[in-house]
Amino acid sequence: MAITCSKAIKKARTELHELTGLEISSTIGAVQDDDGWKITLEAIEKKSIPDSMDILAIYETKMNSDGDLIEFNRIKMRKRIDTDEMDI
Repeated sequence: MAITCSKAIKKARTELHELTGLEISSTIGAVQDDDGWKITLEAIEKKSIPDSMDILAIYETKMNSDGDLIEFNRIKMRKRIDTDEMDI
């Protein structure tokens, strides 16, 4: 049974946090396809003082139609102060 967008996002955030130990700071996007969901999340990789120097990472997650996390990849990193994202 397919899950809703909001449930897919909540589950992706919870599972990525449990697997990586990282604080999830925001949801960047969510797209449903025939196989399930692709949820893009931003996480805090390294806290710094001041906060503007935090290292943030963007993770792309894939969930099947039942809402099981089947894949995740870090696709970009940046400092919070930077408006452009860095490729990794």
